[in-house]
Amino acid sequence: MATSRMKSINMNMKYLLSIGLLAAMFIQGPSLRADEGMWLVNMLNRITMAEMSEMGLNLTAEEIYDINNASLKDAIVRLNGGSCTGEVISSQGLVLTNHHCAYDAIQGFSSTANDYLTDGFFALEKGQEKHIEDFYISFLVRIDDVSDRILADVTADMDETTRQATIAEASKAFLALMNPEGTKELDLKSFYYENEFYLFEYQSFKDIRLVAAPPESVGKYGGDTDNWMWPRHTGDFSMLRIYADENNEPADYSETNVPYQPKRHLRISMDGVSEGDFTMVMGYPGSTDRFLSSWGVEQALSLYNPSVVEVRDMKLTTMKKHMDADPAVRIQYAAKYAQTANYWKYYIGQSKGLKRLNIQSEKAELEARFTDWVNGDANRLSEYGEALELIEGYYADTDASVKGKVYALEAGLIGSDISLFAFRFNRMAAGLFSEDAEEVAATQAMLTDYVAGFYRE
Repeated sequence: MATSRMKSINMNMKYLLSIGLLAAMFIQGPSLRADEGMWLVNMLNRITMAEMSEMGLNLTAEEIYDINNASLKDAIVRLNGGSCTGEVISSQGLVLTNHHCAYDAIQGFSSTANDYLTDGFFALEKGQEKHIEDFYISFLVRIDDVSDRILADVTADMDETTRQATIAEASKAFLALMNPEGTKELDLKSFYYENEFYLFEYQSFKDIRLVAAPPESVGKYGGDTDNWMWPRHTGDFSMLRIYADENNEPADYSETNVPYQPKRHLRISMDGVSEGDFTMVMGYPGSTDRFLSSWGVEQALSLYNPSVVEVRDMKLTTMKKHMDADPAVRIQYAAKYAQTANYWKYYIGQSKGLKRLNIQSEKAELEARFTDWVNGDANRLSEYGEALELIEGYYADTDASVKGKVYALEAGLIGSDISLFAFRFNRMAAGLFSEDAEEVAATQAMLTDYVAGFYRE
């Protein structure tokens, strides 16, 4: 399946000028096998379940994903719109996730008097659990392939601007049709560089409480040195709990809410693991650049990655200077420092890996084989003959602007809190100019809450 998908992408390379694959729930097989890969859970019948069973899987496709009955998907949750994955591990809505996924919340509850970042936090009873503001957890309801609906009016002879406009118009109309009253939580995502589209429906809970988090010496053991490294020895965990109303439905925070009773939760085996056990990972990854061209890899190595590292290195140095000088500042900037350091280390490691594995040359060889395949047939030559030339031209045209864009984003828009605050405020303020009095009032309330949250100590 992975091979056929790569072939279909290579055969549509005119549309591969943007990079990034938006991903949702996936199943990944053992990483050392040639047939490893990533799939949406609703696609499991499109891959060989029998083969996965032979490898040791003891579940059916329906036990993993079923829209009519409780299945494994009902125990795997999305945090804050996809920033992290969590697992429901009890009938009382207890969620296990990574330490860094609750790091911002832990920081928010910390002070110099109660430094939960350093000392950790453990609620010994439900009454001690701490409600996390502006935090939500989502359950996947269903996934539908809507590619035919979104691409119905797209033709092969469209230029990219027209194609994008056609897709945008179709997407807007389709979402309005599927959610006329605005009561459903729908997310339309493109895959494989806008060659496939899937509609995700979620149910989100907003009353989330912190249950447990280890001290940083455990949860962040190894710090930036070990981050993105393997093997990594760290107690990278935290625990949350989902609360619902008396009918087990989502509700705003209330002391009368009760622990959510999930349709399905994971049971933790105490038997341990054995050599050769089947391994399956299920969750919400972010994106991948695995289909980047050789020119894209070159641009990343020579321009994009080092520019991000350069700016973030200066930001980290500045923050650390003031954090080391004042315990209160250390707590206030702990999450921001960690977020900045995360992809600072990521791009350092990515560049090393790309060079060590000689990925640019591998991509060039793949492109050479693609060229031979195209040249072997007149129809293919007519349709795909200029694909690689277009991609190479795109990177040649954008090389000069990469550093400037990185600096503008990293040092400008997200360089300081106040600039990002102003940007977000401006985008949120559009409703103030509405002729609908209710929309104006709602926007005012939203902005008031946003400002209060930004300036709270």
